[in-house]
Amino acid sequence: MNFNVAVVNEREEDESAFSHDNMTIFTMIARQSDGMMLAESIADKDSRIEDVDSYRAQAKKLLRLADPKTSTRMTVDTGPFYFCYIIVNDVVYLTLCEKAFPKKLAIRFLEELQKEFDIQYGTEVTAAKRPYSFVKFDAFIERTKKNLNRVTEDLSDVQKIMARNINEILYRGEKLESVSKRSDDLLAGTIAYAKQAKDLNASFFLRREGIIGLGIVGSVLTFYFYFL
Repeated sequence: MNFNVAVVNEREEDESAFSHDNMTIFTMIARQSDGMMLAESIADKDSRIEDVDSYRAQAKKLLRLADPKTSTRMTVDTGPFYFCYIIVNDVVYLTLCEKAFPKKLAIRFLEELQKEFDIQYGTEVTAAKRPYSFVKFDAFIERTKKNLNRVTEDLSDVQKIMARNINEILYRGEKLESVSKRSDDLLAGTIAYAKQAKDLNASFFLRREGIIGLGIVGSVLTFYFYFL
């Protein structure tokens, strides 16, 4: 089994082209010191992955090999997918994603799981004696995955709106009044996106994607107003 290992660098990743269908496949949580499984969320029935048991076996091996002395955040390529894991307080949080899914979003997903797992079971991890002692956490994993799916879908829609408006301004010569109205509509859509994303602490995505996009539109409007 050959893995291509990389320490996660969130600054270098481009999120501009991804589909919300490229989601996490399955998720595992294990104790780092001995690799004992604590909780797991299995692959969806409609997942496009084949031979899921083979990838689960790879995941369990990674859980045993994960070492915070090497890195507490890491991605590992495997075929058309990649594993992403974080290590916090002797617990490894690992998920399998399609390669088109941004690593930064995978990290955010795992961070949300880590925060809630610490709240619910943080004091019980060391004393856990049996595998899957916290199997009930699967419900939170699935709920968080659905929230992430909704957030990424909304983000994709906002990006499409921004691209359409900018193209119309630059290449179609729209009237300033029409552009202003579309910008107002874009702002309203972005605000709505922020409200929907609050369950996943998605203000980071709003700041980077939404606000930057609105700044670009605002700059173009200023250019039109003063120079054309």
